Amino acid sequence: MSARPSRRTTAAAPRSGAPAKAVAVVAAPAQAMALYEQVKDHISRKIQEGIWRAGDRLPSENELVTQFGISRMTVNRALRELVEQGRIVRVAGVGSFVAEDKPQSTLLQIANLASEIRQRGHDYRCDVLTVERTSATLEVAAALDLRTGESVFHSLCIHREDGLPVQLEDRHVNPRQVPQFAAQDFTQLQPSEYLVRNVPFDQIEHVVDAVMPTAEQATLLEMSPQEPCLLLTRRTWSRGVPITVVRCLHPATRYRLGSRFRADGNPVAG
Repeated sequence: MSARPSRRTTAAAPRSGAPAKAVAVVAAPAQAMALYEQVKDHISRKIQEGIWRAGDRLPSENELVTQFGISRMTVNRALRELVEQGRIVRVAGVGSFVAEDKPQSTLLQIANLASEIRQRGHDYRCDVLTVERTSATLEVAAALDLRTGESVFHSLCIHREDGLPVQLEDRHVNPRQVPQFAAQDFTQLQPSEYLVRNVPFDQIEHVVDAVMPTAEQATLLEMSPQEPCLLLTRRTWSRGVPITVVRCLHPATRYRLGSRFRADGNPVAG
């Protein structure tokens, strides 16, 4: 019975005069992790302190290898993880650059996009492309609890931040709930803001999908059709009756969606 623990002890311990191989195998990964984390922390700190700003070119892999005295593989891992975190972008054959900040919009509430953009000190503009009365497709009719072909209001808008499109808003409105929707002057108050101010709602549903834009959507958003988008589909109700369904399409390289909230489900202010 005593032989088993004795064999385990002997296997774990180095032989007399032999190198401590077991210790070396354990220590190496810890050291490698510390080194690539050092590179990440160094770059992240420079970005946070504003020393390197959005669009600035970072030192090359060779320069970082020399600066930190580490392997190219370790530097490459640090840069790769920074790309995954959205802190930097890498251009093949050119180098690594500080990524542009992507504004984040809330998921728990109906965000006032105009206010969010202006609070960042940027210029906001809404281009209203379409306001019309049309026939509900099967999908729209199901979302608004109407019959297929029944009359609905439709609006299409592009929201811009500093002139660059950040959201394509494709909205359908239940005319039973908002009969005066199409009569509004949306050059003064964009559709979503008008609805929030004038039509009480008591339920919101948000669904987010990763999608590729159609050719038409990509043109309207002034982006490549090969770039992915985030699609936020929102529905609102009043006393169980649907008010509106809207599909908000965001270029994933320009915008992100997220929320911070307490355990009771209420959003954190500020």
